[in-house]
Amino acid sequence: MAFYQFQKEQFIKSTIDTVWAFISTPQNLKKITPDYMGFDIQSQDLPNKIYEGMIIAYKVKPLLGIKTTWVTEITHIKDKSYFVDEQRVGPYALWHHQHLIIPQADGVLMRDIVSYKPPFGLIGSLANSLIINTKLNEIFEYRKAVIEKLLQE
Repeated sequence: MAFYQFQKEQFIKSTIDTVWAFISTPQNLKKITPDYMGFDIQSQDLPNKIYEGMIIAYKVKPLLGIKTTWVTEITHIKDKSYFVDEQRVGPYALWHHQHLIIPQADGVLMRDIVSYKPPFGLIGSLANSLIINTKLNEIFEYRKAVIEKLLQE
């Protein structure tokens, strides 16, 4: 069983309130996802704030332009500190994503920790080495650029 962790940090010159308001709004996920991912929220009438137990369904093209359904559940929240989303249906055998925000003297440190297991055993391990890890880094670099543009004060 191949199990991986991917971590990314970003310093944002903004307030904890501003950063939390942005990352805890489900509709903003589309704004920070590259267009080529074909990211489309399928859940209807989503509230403007996440809550524990919230289920969000998406359509996304993670690899080779093949559209797939991805369903996540918000499993843990500590206001203005962190939340966790876990895949319930989707391309991974396991997906657990921690979104942490930590106040700093002159801004906020945002840390993402993604624990995941690709599907298909050995083939999934090979795919991680060749494609998945690189793709995750690319997606999070895109997010970093967009968040800097939208949230830096």
